[in-house]
Parts: sequence; structure tokens; C-alpha cells
Amino acid sequence: MERSIFTALIGGLLGITTLGGLAFVGSAPSSPAALPSRPEGDWRLLDPVTYENISVFPVVSSYSQDTSTFLTLEEGLATGNVAVHEQGSESMVRGRDGHPVYIPQPGTSASVNQLVLINRSKRPLLLLAGELVSGGKQDRVIGKDRIVPPGAPPLPLDVFCVEHGRWTGSSQFAAAQTIVHPSVRESAAVDQAQSRVWDSVRNGTNSKAPATAPRAQISADNLQSAIAGNGRTEAYEKIYESRAVGVSIDEFVIEVQRRFAQATSSLKNERVVGVVVAYGGEVAWSDIFASGDLFDHYWRKLLRSYAVEALTRPTYRQAASRDNANEFLRRLNGRETEETEPDVYRWREIKEGQLAQIELDALQPKPMTVHRLLLHRTS
Repeated sequence: MERSIFTALIGGLLGITTLGGLAFVGSAPSSPAALPSRPEGDWRLLDPVTYENISVFPVVSSYSQDTSTFLTLEEGLATGNVAVHEQGSESMVRGRDGHPVYIPQPGTSASVNQLVLINRSKRPLLLLAGELVSGGKQDRVIGKDRIVPPGAPPLPLDVFCVEHGRWTGSSQFAAAQTIVHPSVRESAAVDQAQSRVWDSVRNGTNSKAPATAPRAQISADNLQSAIAGNGRTEAYEKIYESRAVGVSIDEFVIEVQRRFAQATSSLKNERVVGVVVAYGGEVAWSDIFASGDLFDHYWRKLLRSYAVEALTRPTYRQAASRDNANEFLRRLNGRETEETEPDVYRWREIKEGQLAQIELDALQPKPMTVHRLLLHRTS
């Protein structure tokens, strides 16, 4: 079982990069950045929910943070409290009352790997790597987990394109209610490479199966035919259409969701806060949140993404072992990278062999690890 992810940090923290045009600096142990201790063994792994070649282990906890203060990207875009634009399409000035006024800037050059995000709400905005924003000149995915404070100036946001071909359209984006499947998320969040993101979209999975493996239900040929069937645009969301790929992803999702709900229906004084996911006998992925409410918000989108990955992998029917799944709850020991925006958030990545762990800590209004991802790297 993992050491507490809320263990207080020892020593000063140093932000090592500049993300989105903001300088990241260290945070002293006496600042609000120091994370409180959390009881050891607070997470508990349930028996797996299995269907076809996927096993989903519910992660439950009797401890839950209050995450109601956070605004999600889907909610923010739907209400207009958050806006995403092509780079250079809008600038900010201060009005006479001191409030920000956003002025369109037509004709300015856009960038494939950078957008501009504006948080107009009074709540911190939570962004997860792999969330899709649809529109603009090309559909993009968020490149890294991060938090955008309320009232921040327009933020240059690192993104990756998943729509190879189109470069026309308006400057504005809408919520796609989609998280890209794990191989694409890995290429964006861990590899941070546009070429690998495109490869993951076209191939479906980064996992290399032996020649003798059972064939996948969705082949690379199916995917390439589906995404190329939209004129000049290779549209990622075509993957989710049954007619395009020849397999009903919705039927797969509905059955896993039904079994998952049944397996977790009798919980008492615990909530599901995350999952560990395996394909065949290989444990590959985990997403864990600070609260059951946050998990509930993302669960449907995450499950759809896990289903796409399952359908692009060989149809092995064996279930992964619980011991191997428990490995995804421990804290890794390896090379660590950190980035910090003072009093807003801290992002860190730990790599140990073929495993990679990414944690996003909120530093205000209360220190907590909002989201934790651990995956078995395919590269």
C-alpha cells in the first residue's frame, strides 16, 4: 500500500519549469503548501469488475476531501465561466471598474500546441491531461494536469492536437465531454510529444502485442478508416461511433458500468474514489481522486476512454491479479520532477522503471492531492 500521498513535504520546493507563461518557484515548508498527513492504508482495493478483456478494480476510501470549490472544465465551458481560444484571438485590458475586459484580436497567428484559457469564474479551475476541447482550428487535448486560479489573466495553455488535417474554423472551443483513451493520454502527459500523440490516435494503443496474440476488436485499420472518413479532417471523436469502427463502444461501457455499480452498491461509510485498470492480465493504469464526488464527475468519461483502449488491445480473457493491482496504490521510488505555482498548485511526476506516477496537489483553499495517475509506460 502506498505511503500517504498527503505526507508533509520536507525542505523547500523548487519549480523547475515555466508552464503556460508563469514562473514556478519553490514553496517553504512553513507555507500553506505543506500537505497534512493522511492515515496509512486509507485506500482499499475491491475485487475486480471483469468484462471481455478488461478488469476494473474499484478503489474505495472512508476519507474524502471537500472538492466542491473546484470548477471542472466541462462545467466552466458549458456555463461560459471558462473560455478557450486560439492563441492571439483575444487580449485582456482592465476596465474603469478594475474588472477584466476581453478584446478580440482577429488575424493573429494561432499555434498548434498552445491555446489561451480564461477563467472568468470565482472558483479554481481543474484541468486534467487528456481532456478534449472541440472546435477552433483543430481539436486539442490538455497536455498536463493543473489548476487555474480565479481572476487570472489569459493563460497560455500547452495542448496537443488530435485532429490531423483541419486548420480552419472559429477561434472558440467547446467542451467535448471526452477524455482521450489511455495510450493518447500517456503520449500527451508523459511523453509530451505531438508526433506520439498522433501515432496513438491512429494506432489505438501504444502497447505492442506479440504476433500470436488474439486480434483486437478495433484494429488500427478500423481506426484510420474511421478518423480519415471526415473529409480533410482526422477527427478523434469518430473513434467513439460504432458505425465508424465496427464495434459498439457504448454497449461495452454500459455493461462494465452495470457490473461496476452492482459491485460497489453495498459500500458502507466508504466511497469509490478511483480505479485500477487492467487489460487481459496486464495492470496498466489508475486514476484516483481526492473525493468520491470528483470521481463520479469523471467516471463516465474515463470509462469510455478505458473501453476504447480495451477494444484496441488483444482480446485476452484472463483477469489480472489483485496483488499486481495493489502495486498501483504504492508510491513510486525514482526520478522525481516538480513544478509549482505558489499558493495555487503543485505538479509532480515520478518515474520508476516502466511505471510513471503523476500527482496534482491543490495548495488553496486547503492543501490536498486532487488527482493521482499511475501507469505502466509503453515506451
